Amino acid sequence: MTAITSRLHFVEIEPPVPAKHTIIWLHGLGADGNDFVPIVSELNLPANNGIRFIFPHAPIMPVTLNNGYEMRAWYDIYSLTNNHRVDESGIVQSLTSINELIEAEIARGISSSNILLAGFSQGAAIALTAGLHYQQTLAGIIALSGYLPLMEKTFDQANESNRKIPIFIAHGTQDSVVPYAAGKAAETLLRQAGYTVEWHHYAMQHSVCAEEMNDIGQWIKNILF
Repeated sequence: MTAITSRLHFVEIEPPVPAKHTIIWLHGLGADGNDFVPIVSELNLPANNGIRFIFPHAPIMPVTLNNGYEMRAWYDIYSLTNNHRVDESGIVQSLTSINELIEAEIARGISSSNILLAGFSQGAAIALTAGLHYQQTLAGIIALSGYLPLMEKTFDQANESNRKIPIFIAHGTQDSVVPYAAGKAAETLLRQAGYTVEWHHYAMQHSVCAEEMNDIGQWIKNILF
């Protein structure tokens, strides 16, 4: 079999036992794959969980919102207003890259139904979109402090294979970067479209917290084991 590779570089954490599951976790704007590596030990998962964690690095590109300063981003951000133009071509390129990561895991022997996508902020936007669009059944989606970048248009291109995908969405009530309303709107739209969503909110800003990590860990155990 020809090896399938991804154009993205990434940090990989192998479990102490042969991997049976993979979680691909996408960082936020301006960070990199190392940003969420510490969460692996905070999820309180079983010691021999068989989960491989992959933390990809987004490509470096000029970001319009930050005066063209180059940073790691899954797509360009033009504005934070509700009616701003969206970098659809950049989103498509990132979706292609995430699909490559998924397909590489499948080639390594991991069933698509044992692959979970997770992301924070802009990474959550890509995780949601990639998960809904993917053409084989995935295990689930975790979207933290994020949003749906293309709103209703996302559902037009959603694949039937993931109509029943479990989705965990969480947001900070004091988030001043991605407003709480954006996360809540994503949850509402997904529910209206018939998706199964577990919604959580926490008294925090644009970050993660211990309570959230505990809730995610429990949700992962319910989904994968």
